[in-house]
Amino acid sequence: MAVVVDTPLARLPSTAAELEACLRDPEWRLFSGCLYKIMVKGDDSEDGAESDVFVMPFKPNKAQKRFLRRLWHRNIILKARQLGFTTLIAILWLDHALFNPDQRCGIIAQNLDAAGAIFRDKVQFAYKNLPEEIRDRFPLAKDSATELLFAHNNSSIRVSTSMRSGTIHRLHISEFGKICAESPKKAKEVMTGSIPAVPKTGICVIESTAEGPQGEFYALSQRAQAQFYDHKKLTPRDYRFHFYAWWQEPNYRMDPGLVDISREQHDYFDAIEAEAGCEIDPDQRAWYVATQEADFPGEPERMWQEYPSTPEEAFQQSKKGHYLTKALTDLTKRGGITSVPVLDLPVYTFWDIGASDGVAIWFMQELRGEARFIGYYEEHEQDLRHYVRHLQERGFVYGGHFLPHDADHRRLSDFNKTTREMLQELMPGQAFTIVPRITDLNTGINQLRKHLRGAWFDREACAFGLDRLRGYKKKYSSALQKFLDKEPDKANGCTEGADSLRQWAQAKETGLFQPTDTGYGSDSHGYQEPDEPDWRT
Repeated sequence: MAVVVDTPLARLPSTAAELEACLRDPEWRLFSGCLYKIMVKGDDSEDGAESDVFVMPFKPNKAQKRFLRRLWHRNIILKARQLGFTTLIAILWLDHALFNPDQRCGIIAQNLDAAGAIFRDKVQFAYKNLPEEIRDRFPLAKDSATELLFAHNNSSIRVSTSMRSGTIHRLHISEFGKICAESPKKAKEVMTGSIPAVPKTGICVIESTAEGPQGEFYALSQRAQAQFYDHKKLTPRDYRFHFYAWWQEPNYRMDPGLVDISREQHDYFDAIEAEAGCEIDPDQRAWYVATQEADFPGEPERMWQEYPSTPEEAFQQSKKGHYLTKALTDLTKRGGITSVPVLDLPVYTFWDIGASDGVAIWFMQELRGEARFIGYYEEHEQDLRHYVRHLQERGFVYGGHFLPHDADHRRLSDFNKTTREMLQELMPGQAFTIVPRITDLNTGINQLRKHLRGAWFDREACAFGLDRLRGYKKKYSSALQKFLDKEPDKANGCTEGADSLRQWAQAKETGLFQPTDTGYGSDSHGYQEPDEPDWRT
């Protein structure tokens, strides 16, 4: 049963002149609630029967408004469930097609059933429920099961499982994570056929919950997130990263008196508060625990995918087999991930040069024995000139660079020179130190855990590197049904970021890393660290 909710916003302007002015204003059309209507499901009834469907004026919610403010040419939305982004974009594309001539707007759904539901319940419903006077202005030239073509301006909006032909001025890919997980071939077709059909002046929105740390959606999200953390100025071809956590949704609340929350669960919420800089109140905690126990008992990964607390958690697998979980939890609890200013001190770099053409570099300063990490950089399939140029562009005065043991191996394909020799030629006068190979990986990891206790990481500049540390885990043997202690899992791309930081710990442990004694803080030098404000807070 459909119930029309009558509100003052449902009344149109009173005069023809006022109506014309409103229709020319995109903000009025989208934000007033006067033009478009949507279907909203109510809460399920107590006896388990399906709830009523309410027809309501469309007005963007908090998350949708935030997205509209940050809308870019290309967009990646990583989100919790049921925040209404498919509804928002269906309305947005319909509005664009109605009021702009010769435009092609498309929505790609994960399967035929989803495509039919999106077209019928969102696009077609919104058009058919326009005020009659408005709908008469926008007659249809075509009304099929997948497409509306408007007679007044030759624009159209279509919902399908694939789009390749012609130009697509507005493209939305719904639940792309599920498409990638269920049909990698179809995901590749979207990447190679549909997305390139969007012109530089157009808009593409890729939106999904997570489906594990693999596939095209994961790769796009990771790259967009890295650019976000690096404060990169985006081109029209770059993706802007958007994340919406479950705790940002005002409706995800429940009476805490109805739910038992364990000490371990409270510790989890406390850790999220520290990491995300948010507050998760008792009502929100109760909702999360009740939802997890009802919908995903014994499956924390499913809860992380469907209702992530942080971007990292969305793709997170179980913490079983992860090397640094406890060390990073302790680091977060003591406030070691904070705002770390760059001081007038030498900067040291710690490298890992991966076999798959990936390079990871940590940037660190040390003051009075405190390791202060001020940056992380990672790139793939680039030559050494790229990384040298990046170091030079940062403008730091470098105190030394620490390389893994294989940087001293001669590479016959590179003029029979070692990586260290090539770097020394590119950066003459710089000191490059080789960190000897460690015979037992677990010894190196234990050294890293030990030295993390006295380290500080800048929340923004090191965010991508910290993600890599969180994902650093053991390889799982299906044959043995256990994790292999001495063999890290290289499939998720986290080993280089973790191994580069391990060079720091191993260099400290062996005495190779000894910052020059410049007397910082003594009376004979000008630098004094200010007492206030405390950078750890």
